[in-house]
Amino acid sequence: MLRRTCRLAARPTALVAALLLGACATPPAHRPPSPTPAPSVKPDSGPPVEPEERPTETHGRLKPMPIRPLSIKTDCRFKDEVGYSAATVLDISYSQVRAFAATVDVPKHGSCHFDLADFEQIHKDTHVELHAKDGCTVRVWEQGPKVTVAFSDCANRCAKGTFDYVWPIIVDRPSGRCY
Repeated sequence: MLRRTCRLAARPTALVAALLLGACATPPAHRPPSPTPAPSVKPDSGPPVEPEERPTETHGRLKPMPIRPLSIKTDCRFKDEVGYSAATVLDISYSQVRAFAATVDVPKHGSCHFDLADFEQIHKDTHVELHAKDGCTVRVWEQGPKVTVAFSDCANRCAKGTFDYVWPIIVDRPSGRCY
């Protein structure tokens, strides 16, 4: 009788184990349908379409942003509720940087300082890029009404450990305010 009770008790345990293992099984990967090839264009279909004038793609995709010179002038500062603050002076005309200075203060970590005198402009076509001899790079680009000022490899311009907490500075072009 005892053996029979042990066998009955072992069956539900095995059943529960099998159900748990089945619940952990990974379903087969879902592969999206392969895209349909773009229709071919006949050589005599007229003049080529410039990227700025491309019609909207199918499936609701947006047109690419036009490439145009970046121009912005601002002197802004902000401070958030935890004390993170930044200030920047930025004057760019037709993608040529005339003035740039930025300070970022991170509570309990320190601050970072950036000044145009330490940088050389190395790019100005699709975005503005400043590069310093110590490897620090500042990139400035626009996306709609916002202009982003981002920093990379700039730990030497900050107090020790501060650069890990530095975020890009976003400038709202219509108002000139930053955050």
